[in-house]
Amino acid sequence: MVVVSLLTALMVVPVIVYAHDETAEKPSITVSGHGQIALAPDTAFVTVGVETVGKSVGEAQRQNRQAMNKVVERLLGLQIDQERMQTASFTVSPQYKPPPKRTADAPPAAPEIIAYIVSNSLTVEVRNLEKVGAVIEESLAAGANRFQALHWALRDEQQAKLSALKRAAVMAHEKATVLSESLKVKLIRLMSATEDSHLVRPLPKLARSMMMEGGSEETPVFAGEIKIEATVTLNYEVGQD
Repeated sequence: MVVVSLLTALMVVPVIVYAHDETAEKPSITVSGHGQIALAPDTAFVTVGVETVGKSVGEAQRQNRQAMNKVVERLLGLQIDQERMQTASFTVSPQYKPPPKRTADAPPAAPEIIAYIVSNSLTVEVRNLEKVGAVIEESLAAGANRFQALHWALRDEQQAKLSALKRAAVMAHEKATVLSESLKVKLIRLMSATEDSHLVRPLPKLARSMMMEGGSEETPVFAGEIKIEATVTLNYEVGQD
């Protein structure tokens, strides 16, 4: 029985050594390429809000609804489709009476609600960038009392990312070729590739100005450029040239 076990172990040893040689780490080089493109945004998202206060929830909501309806009417008058408008947030919160000053032996007073605050935010997608200033100004004139955000975007963001990735991949391959020639080795095969891409929002120094319409003063709104940056990392197996 001992002899059989010993023979089995001896037969296994060469197979283990052979398998280890097959999986030995192969020489390789790793390079990264960076690609970047800059595009003018073709879409803007404007977020405005209406905040109202009433003694009851119903009163505050009624005032809020009336003001927001006027805002929507102004936007429709600017040829903004209702499908491009979306409620961003809607909140109802109580407003409490300031607590009186306490004395050392007085018990704490119960909080007393004196009013209710209703806040309603609307995000508007503007595809004609010449209307961005008018959308902001007309919304405020119609009753919006909160200007919350202006966000620039690209409608075909995916295609822009693919273009940046293509540039990054070409640069990474060119770097691998130059590096292999300098080291006197040859590229045998691509072993792995990883990528990453992201958008960089407009920089003020690249901005181009558009003016608000309808105001007594010209207020500039800057569109700028959106940069799309991508990185591609390639790992090549190399051998003697």
